[in-house]
Amino acid sequence: MFDNLSTKLDRAFKTLKGQGSITEINVASTVKEIRRALVDADVNYKVAKEVTDKIKDEAMGREVLTAVSPGQLMVKIVYDELTELMGGEKQDIVIKGDPAVVLLSGLQGSGKTTFAGKLASFIKKQNRTVLLVAADVYRPAAIDQLKVLGEQIGVEVYSEVENKNPVQIAQNAIQHAKQNNKKVVIIDTAGRLAVDEEMMREIEQVKRAINPSETLFVVDSMTGQDAVNTAKSFNERINFDGVVLTKLDGDARGGAALSIRAVVEKPIKFISTGEKMEALDLFYPDRMAQRILGMGDVISLVERAQQQFDEEEAKRINQKIRKNQFNFDDFLSQLEQIKKMGNLKDLVGMIPGMGKAMKDVEIDDDAFKPIEAIIRSMTPQERANPDIMNGSRRKRIAAGSGQGIQQVNNLMKQFDEMRKMMRTMNKMSQSKGGMLQMARMMGMRR
Repeated sequence: MFDNLSTKLDRAFKTLKGQGSITEINVASTVKEIRRALVDADVNYKVAKEVTDKIKDEAMGREVLTAVSPGQLMVKIVYDELTELMGGEKQDIVIKGDPAVVLLSGLQGSGKTTFAGKLASFIKKQNRTVLLVAADVYRPAAIDQLKVLGEQIGVEVYSEVENKNPVQIAQNAIQHAKQNNKKVVIIDTAGRLAVDEEMMREIEQVKRAINPSETLFVVDSMTGQDAVNTAKSFNERINFDGVVLTKLDGDARGGAALSIRAVVEKPIKFISTGEKMEALDLFYPDRMAQRILGMGDVISLVERAQQQFDEEEAKRINQKIRKNQFNFDDFLSQLEQIKKMGNLKDLVGMIPGMGKAMKDVEIDDDAFKPIEAIIRSMTPQERANPDIMNGSRRKRIAAGSGQGIQQVNNLMKQFDEMRKMMRTMNKMSQSKGGMLQMARMMGMRR
């Protein structure tokens, strides 16, 4: 989402490249470009001006150290200001009470129901029992969707087909949770296509009746400044506790993500990408600032890997790498773990320096399918012993997988390179390194 902003900010920093010192003239020129980049990214103009004024004041008050170029210093200043703009520090969701109640609000189409499933999965992994509540009485598909998600993640969904009163449904659900030892209740409420009085009055009544420990406003990141205006309207009526940004993997300019914290003065607590239940992250302002500035986000990438990583499997893979026995069966196992980590483009963008490299590269979430087809066309002996591959075997595999012989040869070459790299990275937790390397090597199509 922030690719265009990252490119323009990088261009702005080049104004200072090669400059021996920071002066009022070159800082003014750089700040002007930064402000233009922020406004072009759909950041609220008032917010963009306030931020760039701070950047200018900070830059003019700094002395450039011998070991630091003016451009590097400006990047650090912008990083600090972007981090502060987005909240400074991570804000955790408040889960307290017996049961704890989390109320979700937002417009229709914001990704609220999908987020409800993701949040339930997130909390369930903390060894808490969860109850999802279908309180959207206007859109039958919302109830069905929530039930599908609940079944997918193994969480009970409470609904009342005949009851059209969301307040009663929410209250009854909380009683059900108490009787069935559910520690957290997540209530998915109705959305509308636009802010209207009926919707606002209803969500106010629900909140007043259940007194949730946490009220979250779910907003589609791709709606630009409209998202900020809608957030203001909701906050004035229900005084929510935090914001959830969904669809952050889209192609929108991303300004809402930068503006919303400053405008409504409420923290962003989660960011959501894609449809997979695992594609949910706590919002770290500093990490997001790093990604915007092209620094990557290795910490979040490792955390996602750890969520899907099996320790026993890691030890097994580790032994095989040390003995140079890593094969295509192991490769398939690692691919499955990568796929569970979330949107592929989002993952690769977390690798430092990859943001710029990915500018003209299309990353498809189905990029692994041809690879899997090739591997599954191998015999068990071939998967277990990659070194026995010869020309006739590769030709047969190509025909069986529906891929060209060149694709098979490319995979064999990349697999061999990856095995060498994994052996080199053995002292640096090579199994996780292998997962990231596969995402980097196999997830790109030019």
